[in-house]
Amino acid sequence: MAYKALYRTYRPTTFDEVAGQQHIVKTIKNALATGKIAHAYLFAGPRGTGKTTMAKLLAKALNCEHGIGCQCNECKNCKAVNEGTHPDVLEIDAASNNGVDEIRDLIDKVKYGTILGRYKVYIIDEVHMMTPGAFNALLKTLEEPPEHVIFILATTEPHKILPTILSRCQRYDFSKVSDDDIRERIKTILSKEGIAFNEEAVNLVISLADGGMRDALSILDQVLAYSGDKLNVQDVLDIFALESTAEKISLINSILDGDVSDVLGRLSSYVSRGTDIKRLTNDLLLMLKDVLIYETSYNSKYLQVLKEEEVSELTNKLDSPRAMEMISVLMDTLKEYKNVTSIVPLFEVTLLKLVSTKNVSRPQVIQKPEPKPIVQETKVNEKPVPAPTPNPEPVKEPEPVDSEPEVIKEENDDQLSLFEDDSVAQDESVIYIENTQNEESYSIDEKTMVNIMVTSKKEIKNSLLENWKNLKRLTAHPKLGKIASMLSDGRPLVASNQIVVLEYQTETVVEKMNLIKNQKDIQNVMRTTFGKKMFVYAVNRKQCVELQQTYINLLQLGRLPKPDTIEIKFIEE
Repeated sequence: MAYKALYRTYRPTTFDEVAGQQHIVKTIKNALATGKIAHAYLFAGPRGTGKTTMAKLLAKALNCEHGIGCQCNECKNCKAVNEGTHPDVLEIDAASNNGVDEIRDLIDKVKYGTILGRYKVYIIDEVHMMTPGAFNALLKTLEEPPEHVIFILATTEPHKILPTILSRCQRYDFSKVSDDDIRERIKTILSKEGIAFNEEAVNLVISLADGGMRDALSILDQVLAYSGDKLNVQDVLDIFALESTAEKISLINSILDGDVSDVLGRLSSYVSRGTDIKRLTNDLLLMLKDVLIYETSYNSKYLQVLKEEEVSELTNKLDSPRAMEMISVLMDTLKEYKNVTSIVPLFEVTLLKLVSTKNVSRPQVIQKPEPKPIVQETKVNEKPVPAPTPNPEPVKEPEPVDSEPEVIKEENDDQLSLFEDDSVAQDESVIYIENTQNEESYSIDEKTMVNIMVTSKKEIKNSLLENWKNLKRLTAHPKLGKIASMLSDGRPLVASNQIVVLEYQTETVVEKMNLIKNQKDIQNVMRTTFGKKMFVYAVNRKQCVELQQTYINLLQLGRLPKPDTIEIKFIEE
């Protein structure tokens, strides 16, 4: 017997076996149970989502000998529909039978009674291919067919059908089948076929299918014909000229490292292997989207392509603004592919653009120029710093201090405030924190925030990011639970030994975090979770973007101080 394709072998035989489209299945089953059967149906949706299959299942349910709505698959009618030989279920391809003469011939046969079943069912596939004349010829019959006749029209392009036809049909819109439904169906088939498989290979087939169940089974058929009795990732990659996730992550890392030679070398190997460049571009876009989502939400359940450990590794090198810029570059490239004769040069230019993008929220990794003499301007309300004496006294060596400086004095934990006091001669590279009772909330000016960004350390921030989820352990604490919950909703923007700045999406949480009365509990949570007392300040998303832009501007002008010239002082009232 000739080989039968998987999508034909495992075509659903009952409504319960249909993958996805549960809203349609439920509606049709209820209509059959209550006898509310329409004379004309329109099934519209993407290819391979079950339109023709559903039409045949409906025809079977209308003619089953065990009653309307049943699908026993044992009686003459059910078997004949399954085999495609039922004399009363007629499937017509409108792509090749789209003229007026064919439709008139169909209309002439409509008036005759059934041969085997209760209803004569006409399934017209790709109905949008019919000519206007053919549509008009069908109009009257479609509106008032004989009681024993039901029309089921199927199309991928309902907008091409005449409104007069649409208005005479009960319309059902089929959606793309979800990944979970496709995965469940593929695993069931592989188990029945005795095929060994791994989860990653199944996921790759699902991504290639793009929501089409028939496409998924056709792809699976092709891979199994190549690999035999097993389904593995490498076979799928080889057949469809794709690159592995590990290779795409390596490419992104080379881009982030600015290694142009390695990036172009990889491109050359892609071209020689015949890699699908458009698919690769789209895959890079999806991976960067995962990075952006994870950096914003820190929730792995929203990841589509990458695993949590993979995306966590990339976030150590890639910040949100750069990820957004890279995504924008890739989206523009995908739009331009249709306008060029060869996509390889365009992709090469795209890779060079990606390399040229820069991070803006990781000041500690930027190479700074050699120090230059800085001429400080004297502000109106500032006391001038006296010039050094010709023979200064020898500077005493500072006494050793603890490795973890104490940021807040316990007796005045709830009275801290950041300020600029005209009575104290201040160096522009010194951050002052004073205990005071005059304010309700902390408010740090932009200049001081930039200085804090300069003092940030990558290893401290990464350590916080890796352990940030530990804050959730304290959310049930009777006293500190609320503070721990608010902290866990934030994202560390910059962090040093003494200060951490958190980014929040909503201004309401920012205001609560910056209340002076909350700082004591905030520090207790930080010390309990991370073993370190740190002053915590919150900013909203808008402030974050503005600070990053200011930092870039100062960096380009060469006006940023060196990290070792910035000092944080805590002054008690």
